[in-house]
Amino acid sequence: MEIFTYQGLVALMQVIGIDLVLAGDNAIVIGLAAAGLPKDQRRKAILVGILAATVMRIGFALITTQLLEIIGLLLVGGLLLLWVCWKMWRELQTSHAEEHAAVEALAEADLNADGTVAGDAPRKTLAQAVTQIVIADVSMSLDNVLAVAGAAHGHPTVLVVGLILSIALMGLAASYIANLLNRFRWIAYIGLLIILYVALKMMWEGWHQVEPVVLGMLH
Repeated sequence: MEIFTYQGLVALMQVIGIDLVLAGDNAIVIGLAAAGLPKDQRRKAILVGILAATVMRIGFALITTQLLEIIGLLLVGGLLLLWVCWKMWRELQTSHAEEHAAVEALAEADLNADGTVAGDAPRKTLAQAVTQIVIADVSMSLDNVLAVAGAAHGHPTVLVVGLILSIALMGLAASYIANLLNRFRWIAYIGLLIILYVALKMMWEGWHQVEPVVLGMLH
């Protein structure tokens, strides 16, 4: 199995880093959207968010891995991942107060002992929160699958392991990972650097795919 080769292990380490950061990022977005709801509705919104993210990751994985084999789309995928890096950079500038509210909502616990769970979050309806979560899940699930597929390119076993890990992290450890990233922001920056590397690698390999076609058209 290629997962036990040096290249396979390097790809697996990259995939684990990507999964950890993007699962936490997705969880924080879900928590932020659900934070402004009453307790009973908050649980429903978080459950909808995690289930939607899981289903979308599976669906996008089935499509994306096939599309990346088409000449030119690896380059496009790399450019899209650059956009993901920019989004992550902006999200990392989110205030700790907002992220803390998201983590409290996910954990359903008063972590700062102020007598409330995400008490400072703006109020909203369940429909508003679910709509916000599902829209965010579409984008973030595609981001995750694209990054994992790019890092595991040429290593199908690594790709499968990465996608299973991504789903497991979202379903079983979303609250813990979100809290971890909130407390240790440097982990998210390392993940951002890994995704940036994968994006540049995809663009480099993608350009070499399309270069003969481009040069043939020019001549």
